[in-house]
Amino acid sequence: MLADEALSLFAGHQYSQNRSEHTVIAYQSDLGQFLRFAAFEQGFETERLTVELIDVHIVRSFLGVLAEQGLARKSMARKLAALRSFFKFLCRKEILPINPVQRVASPKIGRKLPHFLYLDQLEGLLRAPDDTNLLGARDQVIIELLYGSGLRVSELVSLNRENLDLESRLIRVLGKGSKERVVPMTNYAIQAIEVYLGMRTDNNKILLLNYQGTRLSSRSVRRILDKLVAKISLEQHVNPHMLRHSFATHLLDGGADLRSVQELLGHQKLSSTQIYTHLTRERLKEVYALAHPRAKERPMSEIL
Repeated sequence: MLADEALSLFAGHQYSQNRSEHTVIAYQSDLGQFLRFAAFEQGFETERLTVELIDVHIVRSFLGVLAEQGLARKSMARKLAALRSFFKFLCRKEILPINPVQRVASPKIGRKLPHFLYLDQLEGLLRAPDDTNLLGARDQVIIELLYGSGLRVSELVSLNRENLDLESRLIRVLGKGSKERVVPMTNYAIQAIEVYLGMRTDNNKILLLNYQGTRLSSRSVRRILDKLVAKISLEQHVNPHMLRHSFATHLLDGGADLRSVQELLGHQKLSSTQIYTHLTRERLKEVYALAHPRAKERPMSEIL
């Protein structure tokens, strides 16, 4: 089968699996780059390359060139993940008998701990919006839901009024892969929503509107957050996902179990949630090192 045909077939499969447009485009870009490399290695035009000509040596050569170009390991791992999915799909469809990526090891990546805000920083941020006007009341809702319910910014801006059950204090959220979950709201969030909707005079089903009366974008939420951070003179850079990280970290600090936090965040794998346990452990170690007299390093003069 021609590589371009296989690529189109794989894209259709991804859409059928409810993959987001962003994910499909990213995979197509990474796979297109690889197929152009494979065609060059075989001495063909890309349009004439067939998937049967691709073997493990071409895959390893591709990764080797990326490494020589100084590509970050995380980016290399992402491209390799795209190749794994692509060739696994072709084998499952019996287009290929052997998966050329099967014996290729993934580059080891050091996982970064997520950044979060401390409670005093959050308190300042939560008090920053001026909820006496419409846009300020809307901004209050944004902060309360990002931190109070741990929503992704994409989930937040896609909310409609019908997704909210204020009486039961629950939100119906459409997460990654179009998977629905139900998360609770705080009393603060409910109060902020009631104030905001009470100021609205429209019948628009969208929960969060911009000044033009259309759906607020994720980019706009980031700009709003930047303004609020500047207003309280917070030196730390804050993005919407940091409030989600803070939500998870503070839950675990408060004694919540990992499975519950996983469900609230909408993580498919527990390993995605376990990163927050590493974070809380690091914080405990810092507190221990600073507070316990025997944890402090002995001066060199005492040792020598």
